[in-house]
Amino acid sequence: MIFLKSLLFFASLTASLQFSKSYSQTITEIQRFQVSEAKQAVAVDEQYFYVINNSTILKYTKADGKQVSSWEGTKDGIKHLNSGVVIDGKLYCANSNYPEIPMASSIEIFDTKNLQHIGNHSFGIAEHGSLTWIDQKDGFWWVGFAHYGGKESSEGRDVRWTSLVRYDKEFRQLESWIFPKNIVEVFTPKSNSGGAWGNNGLLYCTGHDRPEVYVMKIPKSGYTIEHIATLPASIHGQGIAMDRSVQKKQIIYGLNRATNTVTISEIK
Repeated sequence: MIFLKSLLFFASLTASLQFSKSYSQTITEIQRFQVSEAKQAVAVDEQYFYVINNSTILKYTKADGKQVSSWEGTKDGIKHLNSGVVIDGKLYCANSNYPEIPMASSIEIFDTKNLQHIGNHSFGIAEHGSLTWIDQKDGFWWVGFAHYGGKESSEGRDVRWTSLVRYDKEFRQLESWIFPKNIVEVFTPKSNSGGAWGNNGLLYCTGHDRPEVYVMKIPKSGYTIEHIATLPASIHGQGIAMDRSVQKKQIIYGLNRATNTVTISEIK
């Protein structure tokens, strides 16, 4: 009986330490680049980072921040690219018609070698709102859909309707979650602008302009994403990206649109 109680105590203590460990995380800036077009989002792969700004994509070397190529999509009707993620040599960008109503969204796909547009997946008038970010984890697509407050609200909805949706690889919806009230409050009147999965199984999210990142996890029950911690950062909202080419570390790319800088930080 004493042995059993000891095991239960040890298990409880271990769980407590693991839980508190998530609160001890910090985000420390390790490098930054001055990029005049750094307004909307940044994506990253092994050798390059990609600055995304409404209808343009600019490709830069990670080593020294030199621009090597660009893409301009105004002629193709691209008006509001929100964020991007690089997967297997392809850059997937979240695209929307923000601030138009009804909200419509698509994913635009580019070859990272030459920034040529090579594909598209259209959600049309998406029932969940305006597409702001996408990522892939465990063989599934994870997609953030935004709703806004005030004059930017749609069909009587507000920021509370912002959601995270999980799809299979063919974009068939599997399940979805809402954000907790305290995070909705800091998003308001804008919304969830960025999101990326860490290698620790936690989801890192951003709002529109606050210098902080919200650490989230999928709940064991219910329909509300669990808020683990709020981490101060030199990332002022907008689209973010995890550098998955770096092993055994969590390196996150973000930006500060007020100072036109791309920031590279380590999550510890």
